Amino acid sequence: MNRPVEIDAVATARAHFPALERWTYLDVAGRGVLSREARAALDAHLDERMLDGGDKPKFFERVESARRHFAQLIHAAPEEIAFAKNISDGLNMVATAFNWKRGDNVILCPELEHPNNVYPWLNMQRYGLEARFVKPRDGHIPVDEIVSRIDGGTRVVTVSTVTFAPGFRTHVATLGRACRERGVLFLVDAAQSVGVIETDVRQSHIDALAVSTSKALLGLYGMGFLYCRREWAERMKPAYLARFGVDLGDAHEATLGDHSFQFAPAARRFDLGNYNFAACAAVDASLQQLLAWGTSNIERHVTGLAHALVQGFLDLGLPVSGGAPGPHLANIVTVGELSADHYGTGSERYNRLYEHLTANRVKLSIRRGTLRFSFHVYNNMDDVARVLELTRQFVSTDR
Repeated sequence: MNRPVEIDAVATARAHFPALERWTYLDVAGRGVLSREARAALDAHLDERMLDGGDKPKFFERVESARRHFAQLIHAAPEEIAFAKNISDGLNMVATAFNWKRGDNVILCPELEHPNNVYPWLNMQRYGLEARFVKPRDGHIPVDEIVSRIDGGTRVVTVSTVTFAPGFRTHVATLGRACRERGVLFLVDAAQSVGVIETDVRQSHIDALAVSTSKALLGLYGMGFLYCRREWAERMKPAYLARFGVDLGDAHEATLGDHSFQFAPAARRFDLGNYNFAACAAVDASLQQLLAWGTSNIERHVTGLAHALVQGFLDLGLPVSGGAPGPHLANIVTVGELSADHYGTGSERYNRLYEHLTANRVKLSIRRGTLRFSFHVYNNMDDVARVLELTRQFVSTDR
């Protein structure tokens, strides 16, 4: 029987990533690896800068290409995309663009958020913002409780689409719909989803989304994207303003208009000075690859790998977060007991398992006291089988 072309494309994606020739690489939740094409685009940019100084109009064309391709990836409009340094920068762009007043509140689940989606809101308390915290429920963000805490003073609800540990999906569409009905901005940290999980900001009722290029977008550190829905963006006033955030039509980048300025349309008002052109070159290449492979295809692929790894770990008697494979899983699998530790698991046995796997060239992370394994398009069932065989060897000898 012939397999669909798109499945064949995902199956052959591995050949584009040299790191997989050296490692069993299960750490995209920490950072992705570059494809040959992304590296070639980066090298071409650096050669231009080294040999010719660089063609700036051409650099701007690449910026707009990356903006368009990222918008296409998440089903947004290009003008709803701004450039950031990283996720933290994007989250802070939103947090500081409100005219906060006493009585306003934001709702989040800090125990399942990266600290950089907690500190921006604590910082805004100086303007009277109340940060309302909800507790996790069995490792999940409790969407129903967040909805129940929304009141007339709620301005923002923020969650991770997939938590970095234990790696469970959040019911984003349900929460987004509730926020939309109540006029509340719904902001997501999409660090662990965009690029590896199908993302449609329209269908999910997402108003703003922050992501970096160093993880599932398979690019470099030092760059990210901020999506902000036009209807919200044009109500917001950026904390910082520079030439690219001002609407002067097609005027040169150094043009100064009169002193009564107009913000650039939609999310472009958040753009500041010159862009990270090198990171743009790399991520534009990887975005085109992701679009060609299709994130819905990638999602099916990695979810299947994650389910197989979970079942294998359970068969070996290991405690997997969330138990049996199910709809809570995306591309992340965690083993052990959740804690606040990023440098060890709290269990000498699992610390030794981590050392055993890394000594055998398996890339993984420790986050929140658990061993974290994370898949992308370049992984396959051979990776799952190798990790399970190494783990079986460890379990049989570590008594």
